[in-house]
Amino acid sequence: MYRFSFYPYRRQFCQPLRTHHGAWNTREGIILKLTDKAGNIGLGEIAPLPWFGSETIEQAIKLCHQLPKQIDETKIFAIPNRFPASQFAFESALSSVTENSHSKTRLKTLLNTFPNSQLLPTGKAVLSLFDFQKKELESRFDEKQTFKWKIGVTDIKTELQWFDRLLQLLPPHAKLRLDANGGLTWETANRWLAACEGKSIEFLEQPLPIDRFDEMLKLQERYTTSIALDESVATLAQMETCIDRGWRGLFVVKASIVGSPAQLRQLCKTHHLDTVFSSVFETRIGRESALKLAAELQRVPRAVGFGIEHWFAEDDETVLRQIW
Repeated sequence: MYRFSFYPYRRQFCQPLRTHHGAWNTREGIILKLTDKAGNIGLGEIAPLPWFGSETIEQAIKLCHQLPKQIDETKIFAIPNRFPASQFAFESALSSVTENSHSKTRLKTLLNTFPNSQLLPTGKAVLSLFDFQKKELESRFDEKQTFKWKIGVTDIKTELQWFDRLLQLLPPHAKLRLDANGGLTWETANRWLAACEGKSIEFLEQPLPIDRFDEMLKLQERYTTSIALDESVATLAQMETCIDRGWRGLFVVKASIVGSPAQLRQLCKTHHLDTVFSSVFETRIGRESALKLAAELQRVPRAVGFGIEHWFAEDDETVLRQIW
């Protein structure tokens, strides 16, 4: 039996994060705390992303209010699948009670397990970043640094011009990931993939909406640039559906919203999935739990997508101090 408490938080982005889904100004989440009879503490984080198919923050808070203040493992593992972010958070908190592993040192160790992809500003702003900070970026990052850039936010002609300029500004051996968030059409997806041919593009993430799965299979066969599914595989149920329908390419796993970590382990190991783990802009509590899974399940040593701290006005510790 564990004593359960929870602490909602709000965290402002330095500037709105713009994707095909719209502008995102504030990350809202919940830190969970489980305490056993011996006083050992386990922490977890509910970091919903409803436009990816998770529950909303309001639904997660309502669930936390409904759960008893003294909770056991049976109730934790009985959280319904319609609360995937909550499933992840409660199971992560439970596993960390005995490990007592949520610390800055532990997180740094996990981050050093993989190279880390850095999320770039969306749109034309990325060009100014590199114009002014190129020397700093080259000294700060490894020459083989991986970067990620959101596309599909304006007309393709303009974005392709920015894309060509960005490739000129990147460090010589850097890799670039493009993320369309399902915002392209069949025509524009083909134009983007044609533009990527022969360039250092690691993959194009979710080019088409989730209901265009068969067309993404065709794109995967047509071009040498890899395609990774993201919105299409946001939850365990979606991952299983895509496997059943024949997807053998990359799975972007946003562990904080995918659902039960135990079920994720089973799915990845049973099907030998090629995964790359990615952030949902959680604090270090959720980030550490996600990275522990990445260290266990990511078979290919690709960069993980957790280079997000610079997007926030306040660092993790400031946020966490405010809620205790």
